[in-house]
Amino acid sequence: MSWDSIQRQGYLAVNDLSTDSPALHGVMRLYAVDGVVLFAGLLLLGWWLARSRGTGAMTAALWAPLGVLLAVAVNQPVGNAFHEARPYSVLPHVLVIVPRSHDFSFPSDHAVMAGAVAAGLWLVSRRLGLVALAAALLMAFDRVYVGAHFPLDVVAGLLLGAVVTLAAYRLLAPLLARLVERLSGTPLRPLLVGREKA
Repeated sequence: MSWDSIQRQGYLAVNDLSTDSPALHGVMRLYAVDGVVLFAGLLLLGWWLARSRGTGAMTAALWAPLGVLLAVAVNQPVGNAFHEARPYSVLPHVLVIVPRSHDFSFPSDHAVMAGAVAAGLWLVSRRLGLVALAAALLMAFDRVYVGAHFPLDVVAGLLLGAVVTLAAYRLLAPLLARLVERLSGTPLRPLLVGREKA
């Protein structure tokens, strides 16, 4: 059995599940389209928690959204190189419950974003990172459930987002930490350090 056949069978299995569970369509559509708001909220929470956890945590918290932007930017040439058609372009009779897009399918932008957020927040707080990972896995599944992506599209997206975020942080963390330390001595200090106890 070819990999393409496995891909299609996996997609069709999830699509059958979607067809058989119309009661979930509303919430799954909402999360697939607007779930990015949850990830933005998690990034904001990461920054808030980092204010009381020192320079290392704040460095990671400030990097997390930048890592997301970098990962999504890296995904553009990757997607253009593979130029994979959306599932509904090659399987025209499947159920699709979100607006159809004409951009590439592999890797999934939503999954890249979710993987990058999970990795970035893991650097801030292991507990928050696990929450973000659960949200990222749900997003990945949901993008297949609503008909927008093949399974490999979202798996590759999660991995790409996480790898880009973690690898770039490893390179840039010392520079970012010095920047945080310098800014902590400016009027921006309240944004970087929580209120100190008397």
